[in-house]
Amino acid sequence: QVQLVESGGGLVQPGGSLRLSCAASGTSVSMYVMGWYRQAPGKQRDLVATITSAGNTNYADSVKGRFTISRDNAKNTVYLQMNSLKPEDTAVYYCHGFRIGSTSWGQGTQVTVSS
Repeated sequence: QVQLVESGGGLVQPGGSLRLSCAASGTSVSMYVMGWYRQAPGKQRDLVATITSAGNTNYADSVKGRFTISRDNAKNTVYLQMNSLKPEDTAVYYCHGFRIGSTSWGQGTQVTVSS
């Protein structure tokens, strides 16, 4: 089973940037579909972005053009670069890894966008 640990969250002003990291351990995630999800208070957990083992990416409409997901298989790490942040991006961000027969979630990292 893969373990996922997120980092990089924090408080940022509107228009600012953050880079989240998701470090995997226990096994290589090079063949996993990796993703970022977020959950705001009182709301459901929603997809933000995914990246396949081949590097194909998919984004929620709300973050297209502002967020970029990437992976470094040598470091067993996935990233989410978030630019032009808005208050509505405030949420707990979760890393997710999936392959047939295995799915894992991280514990989440808080991102707060506020002036």
